Amino acid sequence: MTFPLPLDHDHLQKLVTADLVRPDHLLGAHPVTENGVEGVRFAVWAPNATHVSVVGDFNGWNGFDNAMDRLDFGFWGVFVPSARHGQRYKFRITGPQGQTEDKMDPYGSYFETRPATGSIVWGQHYEWHDQDWMQSRTAGFDRPVSIYECHAPSWAKRDDGWFLNYRDLAHRLGDYLEYMGYTHVELLGVMEHPFDGSWGYQVTGYYAPTSRMGNPEDFKYLVDHLHGRGLGVLLDWVPGHFPTDPAGLARFDGAPLFEYADPRKGFHHDWNTYIFDYGRNEVVMFLIGSAMKWLQDFHIDGLRVDAVASMLYLDFSRTEWVPNIHGGRENLEAIAFLKRLNEVAHHMAPGVMMIAEESTSFSGVTTPAPFGLGFDYKWAMGWMNDNLRYFEEDPLWRRHHHHALTFFNVYRTSENFVLAISHDEVVHLKKSMVMKMPGEWYAQRAQYRAFLAMMWSTPGKKLLFMGQDFAQSTEWNHDQELPWYMADQPDHRGVMNLTRRLNELYTQRSDWHVADTREDGMLWLSADDADNSVYAYLRRDPDGGSWSVVVANLTPVYREMYPMGVPQGGDYRLLLSTDDGEYGGFGTQQPDLSAKDEGWNGQTHHLRLNLPPNSVLVLEPVSFQGAGELTGNGAEGTDDTPPQPESSPSGSSSTDAASGESSTKWNDAGNSARQNDTQGAAVAQADSGDVAPGEVQTPQAAPLTDPVELESARTVTARASRARKTRSPAEPHAPADDEVVPAAKSGKPRSTRSKAPKAAGPESMPTSENPEAAAPAKKPRASRAKKKPAESSEE
Repeated sequence: MTFPLPLDHDHLQKLVTADLVRPDHLLGAHPVTENGVEGVRFAVWAPNATHVSVVGDFNGWNGFDNAMDRLDFGFWGVFVPSARHGQRYKFRITGPQGQTEDKMDPYGSYFETRPATGSIVWGQHYEWHDQDWMQSRTAGFDRPVSIYECHAPSWAKRDDGWFLNYRDLAHRLGDYLEYMGYTHVELLGVMEHPFDGSWGYQVTGYYAPTSRMGNPEDFKYLVDHLHGRGLGVLLDWVPGHFPTDPAGLARFDGAPLFEYADPRKGFHHDWNTYIFDYGRNEVVMFLIGSAMKWLQDFHIDGLRVDAVASMLYLDFSRTEWVPNIHGGRENLEAIAFLKRLNEVAHHMAPGVMMIAEESTSFSGVTTPAPFGLGFDYKWAMGWMNDNLRYFEEDPLWRRHHHHALTFFNVYRTSENFVLAISHDEVVHLKKSMVMKMPGEWYAQRAQYRAFLAMMWSTPGKKLLFMGQDFAQSTEWNHDQELPWYMADQPDHRGVMNLTRRLNELYTQRSDWHVADTREDGMLWLSADDADNSVYAYLRRDPDGGSWSVVVANLTPVYREMYPMGVPQGGDYRLLLSTDDGEYGGFGTQQPDLSAKDEGWNGQTHHLRLNLPPNSVLVLEPVSFQGAGELTGNGAEGTDDTPPQPESSPSGSSSTDAASGESSTKWNDAGNSARQNDTQGAAVAQADSGDVAPGEVQTPQAAPLTDPVELESARTVTARASRARKTRSPAEPHAPADDEVVPAAKSGKPRSTRSKAPKAAGPESMPTSENPEAAAPAKKPRASRAKKKPAESSEE
């Protein structure tokens, strides 16, 4: 229980001057003892009201027994000796026009289960066990961040169809996340909301977890348990708008209060919601206090801020709007609020991760405040749109959209990005991810596996919505639990196995995550083979020296002995093939993984690869050569011994070419999460004979620099383009134009959704079809040093 701050002039003044970042320590319902008498102190902000009383179980809901006293600055307060923990209450407010209405407590920490709207006095203590986690948590710029987006109320349900308790969810969800290898879970639908169909995005209880799944201590247990298993917990948070429900914040004291009074600024027609008035200090502190409640009291590791674009622009999705004081369309008050929010969050909750869902090209979203908005990450909406548009195309026409998958690299370092495939993409007739792919069922799964592999191997943190990691074929339905039976079917289990393997590579290989936000984390090997729809790039750890090659063939054509330039000679091992039988593919074999001495595509050596249809291959050299051993690297005469890596570039083992799990089972997550995980020891060793059977060869790692940086990607691809025009038809790299087999054309998914057109804004996000929106300019990469948290609730 938090002892409340004194309800005096000084503390009320700090709130109205935006100096009190935890207003919930002042307002709301607090069990206290006054003059030796136990009771509850109630306080509320209602400056336009003519009379306020608190009604509840303690007074038979009689509005005359506990009238509240008017305090300074429009606040009201009263001590009720008969009130106790667990009792229901509301504020009965008479507005300036004489109308009276019962309202929920804006600072309530627990509420009745819908459709009831009463607040509940709550002040229990919870004993946390995650001290080590809290001291070491970080925003993870150079660490793996693989996020599982989860709608908690529909992830799984009880046998009777009711919601799981947070404590039950903790163990089942923890089992699944640990099995699949995610690092974080992002929960939506957690903050109290009146309507299930809003998915939790129209919030009435900004300080309370929904009572659908338990009380606040149950929710704390969920977070505590996941932390104990090494899993971070993020929440969706909605400071952009709130619902018009009469029991909530709407016209709270009989007049506009939390919302702008002018409907041209204060009402969203698309969502039928009110917009917060960011020009009022009391409203700003209400929102910042909510964020700090989750980050401090509930130990949440970060917030994904919803619909940031709708906050930034005064003309967002509207025809009538009010310009700012400079005549522009930016909401200067909202921008100031977001900067203050992120500054306070990083100061008072060190190591948290603040993420913006921002769908335009607004600059500086992840630049530290005050120069930018101060977020740690931004969702890569342009990457998502380009990739989905490309993969939804019939493979016959993908050659005409080849740039869609390369364009992200034009601006990918302008912000710190999260590659997100969220719930918004798999609802309202948009189809599930696997069903977006064209062709018949096998081709759909093959293309979806290739999509996942490219997503995980592209620089940026990862987010995938629940169900898509086992290729759920139906759209998400918030009223039903996930179709877990699909996960036991071989076709879906293959995709599930692949997602698990991708998480393993991403979390254990430094080259796949250390430079997620850096320019030198990825280099193109082949970016212009549009005729074959083949892409190849190199992922690397610029500091540790490990690297891997990713090759994607995104047509239903088998390409035999395809030449691929690589920067080093010697033998290579196959780390991943999405065509592997374990993932539902044919299991195409590679006859020879020894790099030839002849250069190709600007590289000093090349491999001859068998590229399965609609597939991705990931390879690495058996041993990493030092800088002096690499040909043409500008380091002639260098005899320095290459530095030894701290760990194998493959993670805990340098030889996990193919996962040899036998009979790994994870059945019916809605009912139980059982693991009978007996992993085999299938190890891919080099064919060179340098490694004895059963031995593990430790790679010699050194920074890989010049072999791929001698020429720019533009020079390399231009040379390759010229060479293709003069290449002999006999060469395997120049197939006939009619070699691509067209797949059945699938209908375009509809883009309507009841939630809102979030992506529709005054500016478009950077995409391959709108390159002007890209903002590739470098921004300061200032690291966030951990600061000592404030000792009190006042900033």
